[in-house]
Amino acid sequence: MSEEEEESPQEEAVEEPEEAAAGGDFILVEMTGRAEGTGEVFDTTDEETAKEAGIYSEDRVYGPKTVVVGEGWVLRGLDERLGGLSIGEAAEVEIPPEEAFGERKPENVRKIPYRVLRSKGINPVVGGQVEVDGRSATVRSVGAGRVQLDYNHPLAGRKIIYEVKVTERYEEDEEKIRALVGRRFPGMDAGGFGLKLLKRRVRVNVPDDVFFAEGVQIAKRGLALDILRFFPDFEAVEFVEEVKRT
Repeated sequence: MSEEEEESPQEEAVEEPEEAAAGGDFILVEMTGRAEGTGEVFDTTDEETAKEAGIYSEDRVYGPKTVVVGEGWVLRGLDERLGGLSIGEAAEVEIPPEEAFGERKPENVRKIPYRVLRSKGINPVVGGQVEVDGRSATVRSVGAGRVQLDYNHPLAGRKIIYEVKVTERYEEDEEKIRALVGRRFPGMDAGGFGLKLLKRRVRVNVPDDVFFAEGVQIAKRGLALDILRFFPDFEAVEFVEEVKRT
């Protein structure tokens, strides 16, 4: 067999890497944040994890979170690292203190007379959180008529570890806008909102059960501003509230 007739070796199939998220992408994220060392969970999108960690809140809606990469909708250090994560792949992200809750500052630890707090109706308990003159602080010690307050964030100076999974990236304008609806109307079925993308405007049909929801006008305005910001081709957003004969 001549050299020209020899069979060339078969090329091995190369698996295409998952496309990564990038700045400006609309993505859906599952995440749980822990403090390094103690493993203390301070943030999570998972309801069971929140209950196990003792941070569950009935006022919060749990489940994957809509994020526009680079818009600051999550902790700054995490936001900067979402770009580059592969869609569908779980990752562990380390965030240094300066990109999380900042370094601890000694000048943010102060002593205040006990009577001053009592005059404001505050009963300080070591380890508890209090609000004094519009600022939140942790009570570090109580004694000898004085209370030591720490105005640093409870996680200041700590490295943060986030377990993150980008579960989905929205590609079409309509699904992106529907994701914004879900963000502005948490706990409500975004699929129940009618959407119509016209040439220069977006029409949003608001379902009956949303008419009298608390804060609905603020949510509608926020949604309209979001749409106009992220979709410059649209000039207006109109809301339709239809009441049908029963």
